[in-house]
Amino acid sequence: MSAPAVLTDITDAGVSIWLDDLDRHRLTSGNLAHLIDSRCVRGVTTNPTIFGRAITGEASAYATQIAELAAAGVDAEGAVRAMTTDDVRAACDVFAPLWEASGGIDGRVSIEVDPRLARDTEATITQARELWAEVNRPNVLIKIPATLEGLPAITEVISDGISVNVTLIFSLARYSAVLDAWMSGLERALARGHEPASIVSVASFFVSRIDTAVDKRLDALATPEAASLRGQAALASARLAWGVYTDTLQSPRWASLVAQSAQPQRPLWASTGVKDPAFPDTRYVLDLVAPGCVNTMPEKTLEAVADHGTFAGDTVSGTQDDAGQVWAQLKALGIDEPSVAADLEQAGVASFEQSWIDLLDAVGKQLDTARTASSD
Repeated sequence: MSAPAVLTDITDAGVSIWLDDLDRHRLTSGNLAHLIDSRCVRGVTTNPTIFGRAITGEASAYATQIAELAAAGVDAEGAVRAMTTDDVRAACDVFAPLWEASGGIDGRVSIEVDPRLARDTEATITQARELWAEVNRPNVLIKIPATLEGLPAITEVISDGISVNVTLIFSLARYSAVLDAWMSGLERALARGHEPASIVSVASFFVSRIDTAVDKRLDALATPEAASLRGQAALASARLAWGVYTDTLQSPRWASLVAQSAQPQRPLWASTGVKDPAFPDTRYVLDLVAPGCVNTMPEKTLEAVADHGTFAGDTVSGTQDDAGQVWAQLKALGIDEPSVAADLEQAGVASFEQSWIDLLDAVGKQLDTARTASSD
């Protein structure tokens, strides 16, 4: 089955389409393989909320493994680790041919460190190494949040030769710091004798949540000027981030690294599902087309693009001046980009942490139920 033209156009324009979802049914039914063939899907991202929805929402898909883990006396944390790493390992195997064909760039599957470690540098480093070893696939990406405490962890983990997906980026200043942490990691990796060409990284810049936060503030102002800026902040931030990225690729520091076969840390547009029905449901995909980026999207968004998306070419390059004007106007109204980003980071960390806690609680109950059933 051939992919819709709009998806092949996006792919040909240099955007890697990744699916922001994974569950065991996708693996066992062949759905993931089908999406690779029919929807140009070139990678998968996961997060604590996605795994929580998968494991608690599809209990039957995990029932046999839950029973085995319960019989072995495994606790909730061990069970969640086993189930999530199994799913990611299996997805990596599905993507292995694409990983090979792309020279190791695509065909990637992400798994995140425990979100409760977002403010603990050393624990993040330790668990990132553990997850890399447990999944034991060259096409896995270990997700580390771009908190202040996460930055040195990113550098250290990359310096070990481990490929990293830096997640929960909201601000331009933090994105610049992520790029620095990534290049520092590559420099240390070279010093430690690692081959930089095998180290792949993406930087996940969250998009739609910015509009949600800013538009709420604009609505509270209730002025015509505020209304005219609704839905512009997220695209402006992403386009400014693209400018930061392309400037970095022009730096002497990057020139030195690329001369030693280092790979760019591709910007990844995350949180691309449109939350406000007033806006087109394809906007965070079709309005963020640029050569050499990744767009990870929920299946609903992917299908919307496939069904009624209209490809308009590169919609990012050369837009930075206009994007800067958007934030200048927002600042004039008292809406400051660093403040918005700080609030979003705090909320994002807290949300993923709660999803993880809820998942552990649910799996703990499933293990108890399985043990009770086996003793009857």
